[in-house]
Amino acid sequence: MATQAQTASTSPRSASKRIRQGGFFSQTLPFWLLLPMLLVIAAIQFYPGFYSIWLSFQERQGAVWNFVGLRNFERIFGSAAFRESIGHTAVFLVGYVVVTMAASLVIALLLNRKLKLSGVYISLIFIPWVIADVIAGLVFGLLVVPDYGLLSPILSNPALFPPNGLSIPSDPAPRPWISGFPFPPAPAMYYLILATAWRALPFVTLLILAALKTVPHEIIESARIDGASSFQALRFITLPLILPTLVVALFNLILGGMNGIGLVFTLTRGGPGTATEVLSFLLYTIGFGRLEFGRAAALSVFIAIINLTLIILTLRVSRTEERTA
Repeated sequence: MATQAQTASTSPRSASKRIRQGGFFSQTLPFWLLLPMLLVIAAIQFYPGFYSIWLSFQERQGAVWNFVGLRNFERIFGSAAFRESIGHTAVFLVGYVVVTMAASLVIALLLNRKLKLSGVYISLIFIPWVIADVIAGLVFGLLVVPDYGLLSPILSNPALFPPNGLSIPSDPAPRPWISGFPFPPAPAMYYLILATAWRALPFVTLLILAALKTVPHEIIESARIDGASSFQALRFITLPLILPTLVVALFNLILGGMNGIGLVFTLTRGGPGTATEVLSFLLYTIGFGRLEFGRAAALSVFIAIINLTLIILTLRVSRTEERTA
């Protein structure tokens, strides 16, 4: 009897009742426990964000900041560099997302077949994930250095790349098909897409592989018995079941591509010329290259709005997946 009374007194319901009956400190105890972390988040997240918004309406003249309203946004949106970087960003994101999603889906499907040494393959796939962007960019850059890079003999072969071979660091973009839109891009953009896709491949592959593990084998076997081919089972059964995960992976890739600057900075530096100057690198150039912090803050606010939209869409898709699970 004493044990039962002691258990009842220490139950969560009785503990919450004692907290409600306590003083102000007891009732607000969860807030005080979370307060240190909330202060840290406010210091490293909210303050820089609000400061960037304030800075986007300012312009420095000497040692004084003057309020200029929307002038920084007008100068950014009206500049040719911004319009060009929008095109480069669109080309980069489409190529990067398509290559990463396609390669990740194929590799995940292969690993889902219970191959021998699959654990070793998964460990090898993790290699790009643990390498920093700066290191990956330097390695990919060294591969195509003219006369010295590992790939330079192949790229400089006129038989493979007529008429004079291919130089990824210096060859300009061909004449665009549509006036004002940078497509087809320069060879450096293709190489940047390849390097960025290689860097993001592990995360998306493991995400899709985890989703494939949740697909019931009984449904696939029933479809095979009914005469469905492997491609039909993949198209009409597997892909619809893992579609929410694919959408979440898609939004994460776009979000990472919008904000990634490490590979662009170390691999191409926006070149040759401005052939790979995406929005994130344009932000770096304006802010730290030209020291125009007001315009850079205005561009960062624009990018933040896009990021916030992608985050909201990702959360909505994730909640839909939880409700359907």
